[in-house]
Amino acid sequence: MLSIHYGLNVRRKMLILLLLTSGFLLAILILSFWLSNDNLRLSAASKNLVPSVQHLFGTDWLGRDMFTRTIKGMRLSLILGAFTSLLSVLIATVMGICAASFGKTVDAVISWIIDLFIGMPHLVFMILICFIAGGGVYGIVLGISLTHWTAMARLIRSEVMQIQNDEYIQISKSYGKSAWFIARRHILPSIFPQVMVGFLLMFPHVILHEAALTFLGFGFSPQTPAVGIILSEAMSHISTGKWWLVVFPGLLLVIVIKSFDSIGEKIRILMEPTSSNE
Repeated sequence: MLSIHYGLNVRRKMLILLLLTSGFLLAILILSFWLSNDNLRLSAASKNLVPSVQHLFGTDWLGRDMFTRTIKGMRLSLILGAFTSLLSVLIATVMGICAASFGKTVDAVISWIIDLFIGMPHLVFMILICFIAGGGVYGIVLGISLTHWTAMARLIRSEVMQIQNDEYIQISKSYGKSAWFIARRHILPSIFPQVMVGFLLMFPHVILHEAALTFLGFGFSPQTPAVGIILSEAMSHISTGKWWLVVFPGLLLVIVIKSFDSIGEKIRILMEPTSSNE
């Protein structure tokens, strides 16, 4: 009885933390649309102001409000992260199901492709794809989505392999249903919870790599308020004592990444309580 009560308390606490974390991320999105673009105008009178009530994150060397730039840059990262993660999950799901459902030859080919992608240096591969694609939003999305699907594809392949011998799958096969029908009607609904958790756990990695690519100069124009660009521009001003140009954008990036990681992990534990020792 005590263990049941303890388990309910743990789940309640996780739900509260999940709601708080989700609320924080939602607040960033709402705030990014609410903040005026007028704060991004150049102002010689407001250059290099330290953090204050009027400018929470200070201003940069051009007089732009760093709080507005950072929040709007984070919105861009969240939107790109959601779209890129979705593409990666779609690729991983299709590859994983095909590897487990369409025979040994298909499995061998997909496994070889996965090993090929995993064997290449991650960041170098992303930069190469982004460069070939011509940079910009298209290059970033393509570079990240084509390099983040492999681990999840292996996980989905393993999950599908485990349910291939389940009774409802065998009954469907006995009725002459095709592999595509079984994958669409039976396998995909069964692995959908794992796919959703994988999407949430992939999100922080995608945001971090998007910031890395823009930091290195691949992707957006310098005028775009992306977090990676903000950090890259601020590097040349650290030596002059303008610490707030790096600290606040970098800190917010870390908090957002950890928030998504926490959301994914808590949802995973709530869905699979046996996987946690709590």
